[in-house]
Amino acid sequence: METNAPEKLEPAASIIDRFGGPEAVQEITGADRTRVYRWTQPKEKGGTDGIIPLKPAQKLWAHAKATGLEIPGDLFLSPEPAKARGEVAA
Repeated sequence: METNAPEKLEPAASIIDRFGGPEAVQEITGADRTRVYRWTQPKEKGGTDGIIPLKPAQKLWAHAKATGLEIPGDLFLSPEPAKARGEVAA
């Protein structure tokens, strides 16, 4: 069975999952839900190629530190999915 669901690019997809999904990330960052989704999409589709822009990334990092969510800082920079690096999602 073939699916037409778009592929989600890394590292944004893993980061969004770790924070509880697009709705949670929207609440933390103040970014529109559509914008959060676009972080996981290729540039040719209006996305950011899996890169979370600096200001929302800073808000996510601060939230993680404030709430005790363990998330490696290099995850924000790495195009590798967390699972491929042997990490377990929180």
